Amino acid sequence: MLYVSTRNADLTATLSQALRRGLAPDGGLYVPDRFPTESGAGFEGASALGAIATRFLAPFFQGDALEGELPAIVREAFDFPVPLVPLPAADDAAVLELFHGPTAAFKDFGARFLAACLGRLHRDARRPLTILVATSGDTGGAVAAAFHGRPGVEVVVLYPRGLVSPRQEAQLTCWGGNVRALSVAGTFDDCQRLVKAAFADPALAARRELSSANSINVGRLLPQACYYVLASLATWRRTGRPANFIVPSGNLGNVLACVWARRVGLPIGDLVLAFNANRTVPDYLATGEWRPRDSVATLASAMDVGNPSNMERLRHLYPAWRELAQAVSSVTVSDEEIRARIRTDRAALGQTWCPHTATAAEAYARLPAARRAAGPWVLVATAHPAKFPETVEPLIGAEVPVPAALARLLALPRQVTEIPATLEALGAVLA
Repeated sequence: MLYVSTRNADLTATLSQALRRGLAPDGGLYVPDRFPTESGAGFEGASALGAIATRFLAPFFQGDALEGELPAIVREAFDFPVPLVPLPAADDAAVLELFHGPTAAFKDFGARFLAACLGRLHRDARRPLTILVATSGDTGGAVAAAFHGRPGVEVVVLYPRGLVSPRQEAQLTCWGGNVRALSVAGTFDDCQRLVKAAFADPALAARRELSSANSINVGRLLPQACYYVLASLATWRRTGRPANFIVPSGNLGNVLACVWARRVGLPIGDLVLAFNANRTVPDYLATGEWRPRDSVATLASAMDVGNPSNMERLRHLYPAWRELAQAVSSVTVSDEEIRARIRTDRAALGQTWCPHTATAAEAYARLPAARRAAGPWVLVATAHPAKFPETVEPLIGAEVPVPAALARLLALPRQVTEIPATLEALGAVLA
């Protein structure tokens, strides 16, 4: 299996090379040069995430230096539960809880997997690897946790000042050691622009071996596809029908992982993308006009993305606008609708949502009755509500218990550097 740039199929790389580089030399994103063909029947006898992930990922690792280490990488990365919980009082719906990792967000899957891969690839390197990561909330904390203390690797996390929740910021800034947190005077899109500009800067490339842990790195997307394989197989085995997913969406990495699992041949039906007030993708699906814009701050801060990187991969897979519009659908959810859904589902279902998961719950509630009843539906829960107490607790009138792993991080002191949103300022930090 080789990986090619979305901008030039002649620029190929092995998986290990794609993981190390993050971006292709022409600024494109790496995608597999082909997708293996699989079906639910090919996973007979596998029900746990580790067994399913090893089997699903094997073709993507074929011929690579990491091929023989795949089982160990999976064991190291996926050491926490991934429950698929039936939604009470619903037709046929379940919640895929992706927040049981060390930083209580779905980003733990990709971050830990990428760290396990790069740790092995960089074992005998002569100079440190610098991981640059832009975050709108959860990615940075997951990457910091996954790489903290690993020899030969330095992590630099860029986040938009004042635009992440207090508990998210605590997770971004509590590390020290080989992890540096940069509070950027700008939006997530500014942070993402700085990371891409750093990769394109010859002077920085000469001083540092750079890689990325954002979802621009294919090593984040492949492991995320595994939980869609897990949930779709469990649903198919139970009902004999494909699972339909509703996914909170921002930079589109989580969505793309599901699209890739479906492209391989797993039993996945409809795919509904739930967005907050950042409408770049829904407007494109409706009109065919791609108009990136400045991001808008919302309660679902990790989804505040106005120019999502992974749209490049989606458009590479579906070059014609109408193809993509037929492959996925979307809804947009306002802050007031997020608040209302958190209140309503707590009272009616006993479920406590984070603001991001609430967008998926709202999208499910809006489905026409016949479509909802046709099921089965899987709502993707991307973060633990305890990460957003200032939003959630006043709405439900109760405290949200904090998972032990998260509580430990929140108790650590903060270490952060403030910078303007310029490449010069980032370059000075990396000097």
